[in-house]
This record gives sequence, structure tokens and C-alpha cells, in this order.
Amino acid sequence: MLAITRRNAIKEQLLERKSVTITDLSKRLHVTKETIRRDLRLMEEQGDLIRTHGGAYILDGVQNDIDISMRQVLKTKEKTLIAEKCSQHIQSGDSIFLDGSTTCWFVARQLANKNLTVLTTSLQIATILAASPTISLILIGGAFSPKSMAFLGDNACRALSNYYVDKAFISCRSVSMENGLTDVSEGEAAIHRLITQRSNRTYLVVDHSKVGPTSFAFACGLDSIDAMICDKPLPQEWQDYLSGKNIAFY
Repeated sequence: MLAITRRNAIKEQLLERKSVTITDLSKRLHVTKETIRRDLRLMEEQGDLIRTHGGAYILDGVQNDIDISMRQVLKTKEKTLIAEKCSQHIQSGDSIFLDGSTTCWFVARQLANKNLTVLTTSLQIATILAASPTISLILIGGAFSPKSMAFLGDNACRALSNYYVDKAFISCRSVSMENGLTDVSEGEAAIHRLITQRSNRTYLVVDHSKVGPTSFAFACGLDSIDAMICDKPLPQEWQDYLSGKNIAFY
């Protein structure tokens, strides 16, 4: 296969799936992983994609559901900073909800030594916290989504509706002044919409790249959250907007 043909095939996969892995491309295109790495380097230089450990992705389309294996290695420094900020708002004795986002995976790693009740839809977060002797863990069941490694759907919403929590920490794919919190799937949006009604205080935890765009499924308006935790200061217009709605920013 000619190099140009191979790179066009990679572009087609990216347009369809939004993210690709080196291993999968190597098998599909019958070339070595090193050949794929060279292709991805060149395509990144040309502005066709964003490379990450083990693959590449594009930020295109409202249904851009990047594979969980890709998201867990993206923006790890930003997520670590957000998680450290979140930890400052969690006190022993709290009951909290953590969603299935990779950002909340990082939050969970900060909590092992706190005395908490933790509700989560995330299989990964449950795994992280299962060994902690100070965490009372409640895993919300439902239809399992391999894309997010979390439980979603009507059954998950019904299970979650049995509880109230002191604080909820949720992420989303995008947040905008005009359209509020939006997700790539209706299942995730439904969980986020519900937990804002079952929490005394809801924290939106997002890195700065998620601020501004709009994704596929409406979750809730910004009026439904109490605070926003980000990895870096937001533009002044956002600070003024949040202040006007009495939404704290950290």
C-alpha cells in the first residue's frame, strides 16, 4: 500500500471513529507499528490529527466519543491539578458522587485515606477505591458501556435516584454559556442531569479545552451547578458570567 493511500485510510478511520490506536491501525493496514507512528507524526505536522500515547484523535463533530483508552492518557497533568483542587472541597464524612469521566478517575486517587461514602457509575473508580478501608463504596449498576467503562441507561438512573449526596463531581464533553453542559451520549447526559437534582452541591470539573464548544446531548444548564473547577483561569467574560450566576470558580 502506498504511503498516501495508507494516510488517507487513517484519515477515514479518524473521521468515522474520532480516535485511533496504533495497534489497531497496524492490524487493519497490515504494516508495522513503527510505520504507523511515522504516519501519525507526519499527519500531526500537517495538522490532520493530535497524537497521544498509543494513537491519535481529532476534535471534530458533536458526537466525538473518543475511546476511553485514549482519554485516560490525555491531559494527565491538567486532570491531576483538577483532582487536587477537588480534594480540597471533600471532607471526611461527606457522601459524594463521582461520574465515569477520566477526570473523576484522578479525583478518586486522591480519596483513599478519607472517610467517605462514594457513589459512582464508574467501574474504574470502583476498582480504585475498593481496597480502601475508609471508603463506603456504592457502585451504581445498569447497562455497561465499554466506551466509558461506566454503567448508564434507565436502570442506572433508577438506581441512582434512590440516593442523595452532599457533593457531586461531574465532567462533560463540552460546556458553553449558550448551551450549558453537553455530552456525547444521551446516557451520560441523563446521569449528569439526574445527579444535579440529588446533590446538595454540584461541581463541574473540566479542563480548559472543554470550555466553549457544544456536544451532542444536552445534560443541564449552568444554573444546575454550584461550582466549576478548571486547570487554569478562564477568560474574563467567563469569570463575569459565572459570577453573575453565583457559580463559584476554582
